[in-house]
Amino acid sequence: MQSIGIIMNGVTGRMGSRQHLERSIVAIRNQGGLTLKNGLKLMPDPILVGRNEAKLRSLAQRFGIDRWSTNLAECLADPYNEIYFDSQTTLRRAADVKKAIEAGKHIYCEKPTAVTSEEALELARLANFKGVKNGVVQDKLFLPGLLKLKRLIDSGFFGDILSVRGEFGYWVFEGDWQPSQRPSWNYRKEDGGGIIVDMLCHWRYVLSHLFGNVRSLSCLGATHIPTRFDENGKPYKTTADDAAYATFEIEGGIIAHINSSWNVRVNRDELFELQVDGTEGSAVAGLRNCKIQHRVNTPKAIWNPDIPDSNPYREQWIAVPMNGLEDNAFKLQWEMFLNHVVCETPYRFDLLEGAKGVQFAELGLASWKQRRWLDIPELVLEEKGEGSFDNV
Repeated sequence: MQSIGIIMNGVTGRMGSRQHLERSIVAIRNQGGLTLKNGLKLMPDPILVGRNEAKLRSLAQRFGIDRWSTNLAECLADPYNEIYFDSQTTLRRAADVKKAIEAGKHIYCEKPTAVTSEEALELARLANFKGVKNGVVQDKLFLPGLLKLKRLIDSGFFGDILSVRGEFGYWVFEGDWQPSQRPSWNYRKEDGGGIIVDMLCHWRYVLSHLFGNVRSLSCLGATHIPTRFDENGKPYKTTADDAAYATFEIEGGIIAHINSSWNVRVNRDELFELQVDGTEGSAVAGLRNCKIQHRVNTPKAIWNPDIPDSNPYREQWIAVPMNGLEDNAFKLQWEMFLNHVVCETPYRFDLLEGAKGVQFAELGLASWKQRRWLDIPELVLEEKGEGSFDNV
């Protein structure tokens, strides 16, 4: 059994504590460690880092973790800690990731990796120069529904893919008569909030990984709810976008459109659904489920609003089986990254990919402001000389 020290900064927040700590690192520890590609066993040994001593102590006691600290500098100085993980708020992330890179730690972090694409690209350059392994959370690719969809795409089920339609979101309570399900900073632009910054990073890696490079986008944002109530019941002005309506042009002529909203009441099977239509068949994939309809099973639809439609459309789709064990998407990616660090297995979801996600959100905001389509420049790292990397 080999252990590896992991600095986990920001795990007192909802996403960090639930998905990354409890359902990933603690889950790996509880199963007796991770069996690596080389056959050895690896036991993650986290140290919880943050600003709230009481919350850190409580989390550590709850999950049987011995190590926690409010001193990030001391944790970074300890050579036992080989990996730095960050799930803080977006405004705090880049500065601490940079410190960790400079300390020689391997980096794994949430997205967005920075506030601007320039800042995000600088992190990728620095990690490249320092030679540290790095990864960015791309959790939706490892959800059962999208794993099934990827299998369909790879099998050629769709024929020529024509279009992609996505619906994401739910109603987030305003906070006056029911507590909000999301923290108040999410709705303040000055604190790094906004659904375009939050979700377009996801849509970038989902679309590019499944369907191909996205060449251009058009995005319209909106702030539908002007006033919300914070964690203390105090009203505040909503300064960030809480809905986004985006269209993407993908190589090969595929058109994708995804609606993202915290102000929509759900009338679909899952909180996120992606419909893919092709010449040979169609699929609707959600977080966990995926169903298909082939061209030979496509019912004849006739538009006649004067009579009831006899087609039971929802019943005419076939469920796609997983054909394997389903596991937590965050845990699966953690296992991939740990194998990458220890066994040198290939890993494509690096800080450069994270920078592309930030670029996506940045262009989405610019498209909304300028009210026009924008092309997406390619972000790459070109080595011009020792320690020098330029954005091409």
